[in-house]
Amino acid sequence: MRLAAIVFLLVAAIFSPRDAHASNAGDLVLNGQFTQGSLFRGQVPPDTQVRLDGKLLQINSQGKFVFGFAREAALKHTLTWTLADGSEHQREITLSKRDYQIQRIDGLKPSMVSPPSSVLKRIRDDSVRVANARAGVRDFDGVFTGFIWPAEGPITGVYGSQRVLNGTPKTPHYGVDVGAPTGTSVVSPAPGKVTLASDLYYSGNTIIVDHGMGAFSTFLHLNSMAVSVGDELSQGQKIGEIGATGRATGPHLDWRLNLGKMRLDPALLVPRR
Repeated sequence: MRLAAIVFLLVAAIFSPRDAHASNAGDLVLNGQFTQGSLFRGQVPPDTQVRLDGKLLQINSQGKFVFGFAREAALKHTLTWTLADGSEHQREITLSKRDYQIQRIDGLKPSMVSPPSSVLKRIRDDSVRVANARAGVRDFDGVFTGFIWPAEGPITGVYGSQRVLNGTPKTPHYGVDVGAPTGTSVVSPAPGKVTLASDLYYSGNTIIVDHGMGAFSTFLHLNSMAVSVGDELSQGQKIGEIGATGRATGPHLDWRLNLGKMRLDPALLVPRR
């Protein structure tokens, strides 16, 4: 067996078992769920160029790369890769379309739909801090680890769902909610580095963890935080406790996954419940 093939098989083995649609086509290993909202992780030989729909992807020194598909992504895509010897390869990617939960609530007081003007500056400042915490692409392998759930408890909210309040569609929910009592431990689902640990208006005590290659986890509404900016985390390390800080109606963890500015579904990375 060629050394490259051995390396690829080892890489495939460390990815999450939830990645049921893993495939190995020649010099490409690809893991991910073929649906909207999914993060894909792959590897090719070093010095290979990979493009998704013609856009060049960033590859680390080991030939690893990531890409994702947003909530309403088109269903047809083309992945191409050119090896160091100049040979070109192509794979068509077809995604399944997802149906998202839509909840309509009418008769709410205006204060329950929109924040008061007195906090708008704080909200804008919070948005800048979050964007800065998710900026940059670090050549780090944490994202290629098989992810674990950051907290134990029932799933009370899902990615992509949306509320229509008093007839006005609000921003879709881009995380997965885990319901559990205040004080329940929250751990890092994969290795990473803390880039934000702060109290924000909407999300309360909030932690952002950089898993590498532009992939970030965000943990919202925490009752307490056990880490600081700059801390390097191992998988399973406690980062805080579940709470109901910020604009939350009860204790729960809202876990979100970003690839740069793209918001993806973290539940596709962990074992199905």
